[in-house]
Amino acid sequence: MKIALLASASSIHTARWANGLNALGHEVHVITQQPVSEAFTPNVKVHVFPNHGSLGYFTMAAAVRKLVRHLKPDILNAHYASGYGTTARLVDFHPYLLSVWGSDVYDFPYISPLHNYLLKKNLYAADAIASTSYCMAEQTKSLANHLPVIHITPFGVDLDKFKPINITKPFNNEAIVIGTVKTLSEKYGIKYLLRAFKIVSKKHSNLPLKLLIVGGGNLERKLKQLAVELEIAENTLFTGKVHHEEIPSYQNMLDVSVSVSVSNSESFGVAIIEASACAKPVVVSNVGGLPEVVEDGITGIIVPPANPEATADAIEKLILDPRLREQMGQAGRQRVERLYAWNNNVQHMVGVYESLLRKP
Repeated sequence: MKIALLASASSIHTARWANGLNALGHEVHVITQQPVSEAFTPNVKVHVFPNHGSLGYFTMAAAVRKLVRHLKPDILNAHYASGYGTTARLVDFHPYLLSVWGSDVYDFPYISPLHNYLLKKNLYAADAIASTSYCMAEQTKSLANHLPVIHITPFGVDLDKFKPINITKPFNNEAIVIGTVKTLSEKYGIKYLLRAFKIVSKKHSNLPLKLLIVGGGNLERKLKQLAVELEIAENTLFTGKVHHEEIPSYQNMLDVSVSVSVSNSESFGVAIIEASACAKPVVVSNVGGLPEVVEDGITGIIVPPANPEATADAIEKLILDPRLREQMGQAGRQRVERLYAWNNNVQHMVGVYESLLRKP
C-alpha cells in the first residue's frame, strides 16, 4: 500500500507511525511544513514544504495537491485536525483518514466561533476519523453532528525497547525514586507532583525518597525554583530534555511513575503505558484519556487532578508496600502486552486504511 501522511516531521509520533507502517512493507510518504527533527527510516520519503506557521496550512495546499496527484497514494492520512486537517480538506484527496490528536479538538474549537467553524469543516471533509482514545472520540463527536465513523487507534509502545531492565539509579540504588517523564509545561501538572513529593518526603523523612523529573520545557526554571522553595531541591533531579531513545532507561529508574496532568487535551497516556511496559506502578490524574490506560487498583492508582494531597496519598501507599509496587507493575506490563503492543497497533491502523479502501 502507498500511504501519504500529512503530519509534522518534528513529532516523534509521526516518525513512529511512518516507520512502523514502512516496517510492514508499505511505501510511506510524509508531507510536512515542519523541519525534520526525528529519525525516519531511510525508506520513508519526507517531503518538506516551506514553513509559514498557521498560514502555511492554507498556502501549501496547492503544492501538496500537485504532489499527491503525482504520488497517487492509496490513502491520505492527515494528523491533527486543525492544522493538517485544513490542508487535507483543501487538497480534497480521497480516501482520506483524519487523525485527531488532542488540543486540536479540546482547545482549538473554543478559541473563537471561526475556529469552531473551521474545525467542523475539517472533520466533515474526512471519510473517517481516527482517535487514540475513546474519550477523545466522544469529544470529537460532541463538536459536530453526523460525523463519519471514528476508529480507535491506540498509540502503543515497542515492547522490545520498553521492558523491565536492571539499571543504576541516578541517586543511589537504595533510593526509592518517584518521578515523571513529561514535557515541562503547565498542562502536565508537574507542580502538583513536586508538592505531593514535599508532603510524602516530610512525612517519611526516614525513607531515602528521591524525585526524578525527566524532560525539558518552558517551565523548567520555574519548577526548579519551586523545588528550592519547597525545600526538596537536594532530593530532586531535573534531567532537562532527553532523546526518545533514552526514555526506556529513565522509566526503569523509577519505582513509582506519576502523571498528574490537569488538561483533558492529554488524550492518550503514552508515558503511562511506557512506564507500565517497564513494569512500574503508575499514579495518574483523572483527566482526558489517562484513566483509559490504567486499571485503577490493579496497574496503578487514579487520583483527582490538581490535588497534591491525593497524589501524595497514592504515592505513600506504593512506597510503603514494595510487594504492591511489584504486583501493579507486573499487571501493568501484562495489560500493555495485551492492548498496546506497538506492532499490533500499527497493524490495526493498516486495517483501518483497508476498510476505507473497501468503501464504495
